[in-house]
Amino acid sequence: MRVITEAPAPVDAAALAGKVRDTLRLTWEERRWTRKKTVTTAGREIALALPTGTVLEPGDVLAMEEHWYLVVEPRPEPVLVLFPESYEAAVRIAFDVGNRHFSLGYDGDTLLVPDDTAMEDLVRRLGVRWERREVVYSPLDRGGDD
Repeated sequence: MRVITEAPAPVDAAALAGKVRDTLRLTWEERRWTRKKTVTTAGREIALALPTGTVLEPGDVLAMEEHWYLVVEPRPEPVLVLFPESYEAAVRIAFDVGNRHFSLGYDGDTLLVPDDTAMEDLVRRLGVRWERREVVYSPLDRGGDD
């Protein structure tokens, strides 16, 4: 089992030339869990033991071996897509989502929140039009207070 203990650093594309690309497909939440055992898309067993506070980003190269390398890919996950009727409604939703310590993302005129029963209850209570989707979720940066 390959154990990864160092945070990703920039890698020159030339260093990857001729090597087989393997991927670790992770949701947003999983990209924040930096201590776990997992399996790559090629079936390699990997253990992450990264420094506290490390957040993996799509495209991060986690390992480079003689014949292969490992890169992070985002994995789609279930979200609720909210359609606020106005700017004021969007601000109210953002306040209520944050007040419950959930993450919030956006995509154009829509807001995205994790598909969770607490969020479903909230949007129903607020009377917001919404639907379920599976997307690559990248919430707004919360200023490092994760």
